Amino acid sequence: MSQIKIFDTTLRDGEQSPGVNLNKLEKLEIARQLEKLGVDRMEAGFPASSQGDFEAVKAIAETIKGTSVTGLARAVKSDVDKAWDALKYAEEPCLHIFLATSPIHMTYKLKQTPEQVIETAVDIVAYARQKFPQVEWSAEDASRSDWNFLAQIIEQVIDAGATVINLPDTVGYTTPKEYGELFQFIKETVPNIDQVDLSCHCHNDLGMAVANSIAAVENGATQVEGTINGIGERAGNASLEELAVAFEIRSDQYPYTTGLKLNEIKRTSDLIAKLSGMFVQANKAVVGRNAFSHEAGIHQDGVLKNKETYEIITPEMVGVQSNTLFLGKHSGRHAFQDKVKSLGFELAEENLKKAFYQFKQLTDRKKEVTDDDIFTILMEIQTDQSGAAKYRMEMFQVQYGTANIPTATVSLTTPEGNKVQNARTGQGSVEALYNTLDSLIEQELQLVDYQLNSVGRGKDALAESHVQLLVNGESMNGRGTAQDVVEASANAFLNAVNRYMIQYHISKPKEEAVKGGY
Repeated sequence: MSQIKIFDTTLRDGEQSPGVNLNKLEKLEIARQLEKLGVDRMEAGFPASSQGDFEAVKAIAETIKGTSVTGLARAVKSDVDKAWDALKYAEEPCLHIFLATSPIHMTYKLKQTPEQVIETAVDIVAYARQKFPQVEWSAEDASRSDWNFLAQIIEQVIDAGATVINLPDTVGYTTPKEYGELFQFIKETVPNIDQVDLSCHCHNDLGMAVANSIAAVENGATQVEGTINGIGERAGNASLEELAVAFEIRSDQYPYTTGLKLNEIKRTSDLIAKLSGMFVQANKAVVGRNAFSHEAGIHQDGVLKNKETYEIITPEMVGVQSNTLFLGKHSGRHAFQDKVKSLGFELAEENLKKAFYQFKQLTDRKKEVTDDDIFTILMEIQTDQSGAAKYRMEMFQVQYGTANIPTATVSLTTPEGNKVQNARTGQGSVEALYNTLDSLIEQELQLVDYQLNSVGRGKDALAESHVQLLVNGESMNGRGTAQDVVEASANAFLNAVNRYMIQYHISKPKEEAVKGGY
């Protein structure tokens, strides 16, 4: 069976999802998990886009050793130089250059002739190969490009030193038949195509990203690009977990394998969902909460008699544990430490003490603490930037009743160390709380989105809140957990503001940042 390389772009294309804003610690945590999952290459970010992204890519390149680390660049020499500064300490640094090749992009965006585009592509690839041992070149909007022109430019960038050629369906426009035929044409037409890996990158605007990716593999693609949970711009990217499981389950039709450890899929999915704030729909294939649930009586009866009647994927295959061991108030530090290791976390001693303390606090209020509860505690501690100057909640109180106007009183410590307090009303308890916080925080705030979810099930489940705020015009997402939904909501609001405070001190103003996609 042919092994297909997996190129994960969760940290780059996935982070370009509206409202997603990951800091360096969060990106590092995701990168470590992607390494455990077994991706062949991870695209850590776009180093030239902002100082914050540069620092995150550099940290990942210095940390990750089992997976090739890639950075994105426009066809601009300064982008290449910036990417090299971030990636030069990686085990196998790779540069990913994109340049549009479709008539509409060349005419209206690049304002270049086809001949000028070829010259630009060849020059930048040759320049990049002076630094990078691996250079991937992407023909942005390849699925709407002239095929003969594609063949011409691909041949020349390979001669210039490209080691991977990517043909992205940038706007999710193509169909499996069309996309497969494009790869077949390039394989048959470009004389030096056997010198490189041929890669596909599909967006899901018409819901066909995974199907299009499989069609590309069937017609010569040796690398598939995508994201975990299918996150990304607009409708997202091809879901890598769906592709890998499809190859495994339907190996009779697809004689391909990947290097992914399938039993790490669920943990990877959960981590990315929590850190990105993009929750997985309940009926999502492979990783959705209902993927292994059976509601209909006929289905339940069949599964009880033989699981294969209605269950083609076992929960254990993708890392869903059916025999969860609950911890409680009598569980000791050793049992907790074993649980931390089994969940895949490596905590410094100080963070382990913090986690155990929070776990013990939770057991005072909750009879059984689940893996989901502990996972949430560990993730919050592992990605906390506690040393930075930020707003801190000292006290809040909410008065609410059907016959009264909801009123919140809040006391905060500001980043400068001053104590401030105020009270405000609202239509509901959360609105009253947010109005009060807004009155105490100096930054200009606007709530864009608010979500509330439970961690696990039951009336004593942890509450998890996600918000998206415009802080001085900059989009920031925040998350918070607590057993009380109002406290979780307050934590999420402050988290979003504090992320802005931290980014303001360590990064360039966001208006200087550049987003790149293909």
